Amino acid sequence: MSVRRLAEDNIQPAAFAFNRENSAWAEKAIAKYPKGREQSAVIPLLMRAQEQDGWVTKAAIEHVAGMLDMPLIRVLEVATFYTQFQLKPVGTRAHIQVCGTTPCMLRGADELKRVCQHKIHHEQFHTNEAGTLSWEEVECLGACVNAPMVMVFKDTYEDLTPDRLEEIIDAFEAGNGASVPVGPQIDRIFSAPEGGLTSLTDGNGAATPKSAGQAAPDSASIPPSNAAKPVTHDETTNAAIKSPSRVKATKAAEDATSKPAAKPVAARTIKNPPIAEGSLGEKPDVQGVDIAAKPVSLEDKSRPAAIERPAVIDDLKLIAGVGPKIEDILHELGIFTFAQVAAWKKAEREWVDNYLNFKGRIERDEWVKQAKALAKGGEAEYIKVFGKKPR
Repeated sequence: MSVRRLAEDNIQPAAFAFNRENSAWAEKAIAKYPKGREQSAVIPLLMRAQEQDGWVTKAAIEHVAGMLDMPLIRVLEVATFYTQFQLKPVGTRAHIQVCGTTPCMLRGADELKRVCQHKIHHEQFHTNEAGTLSWEEVECLGACVNAPMVMVFKDTYEDLTPDRLEEIIDAFEAGNGASVPVGPQIDRIFSAPEGGLTSLTDGNGAATPKSAGQAAPDSASIPPSNAAKPVTHDETTNAAIKSPSRVKATKAAEDATSKPAAKPVAARTIKNPPIAEGSLGEKPDVQGVDIAAKPVSLEDKSRPAAIERPAVIDDLKLIAGVGPKIEDILHELGIFTFAQVAAWKKAEREWVDNYLNFKGRIERDEWVKQAKALAKGGEAEYIKVFGKKPR
């Protein structure tokens, strides 16, 4: 690994302090650790400092060391060892991390790096002339099946071509990064095969039915190769001698070959299946996927009150976790303004969370808190509360 050093003194800010929101967050983060182990919070605090300023400054390292009563050299060691910490200023609108590990390299990562060299700067860790964009090559980012891919801040963009990466860079440069859907950039759902299903088929290559209106395949359609191998009496006896605990498993295998398969539970298609949307966009449409979700009634008294669509509506996509698809669903529910979301009570939040099958994401992403800030003072208030721009 190459030596990592702090940025030159002439570009280092004179001081650092967490804003009010991040300061409160830092105190809670430190309190999570046992007495005498508070220094374990060093990585979370450095990451929060980076999210606030865009990079880890010398002043931030000194500030974190003081908060944790930790020798400065120890915090410096952490900041310079982990490559997740940016030690020099990065692009204010996008810092693009290009995966160069083997799967991405084999599928065109070198071409993506050339795009970054052409569109941003020939060298890594240098911003473009406007200071809005920067890039670097990194090790595996965990989306090998959708190689090649890049990461911008906390979101990944996968199945890239050089042309598509140019379009994404242009969108961020223009301040429209939120309009770019995260995840696969081709017609696939998450990490599913490009050409459609290759598993969970009826045995003849056709996909199994997905909606409740279609009959599920019976046991006769399962290829013989999938059936349990019959177990002889001698084999059972030998298994019992070697390991009595295997007798039950063997008996279960015999039952599986002699008893008809249990009738599968009918799946239901919910109107709005879960759509995992990142902070900068949405995942591909997965309408029609069968999901065993808790039924949600549109007549439930906990459903947030709907209003008629006003002449001017708020851009709900500014709320981290809301992309174009989720915004459309909220509009269908009569939710058009930040003020409506900001007024949601606990029961209403839980109803919307269940309706979207988000499994608590609305609380984790603090939709109500975000909406209150945006309703109160727009982007300026959001930055004041969260220490960064919305989305």
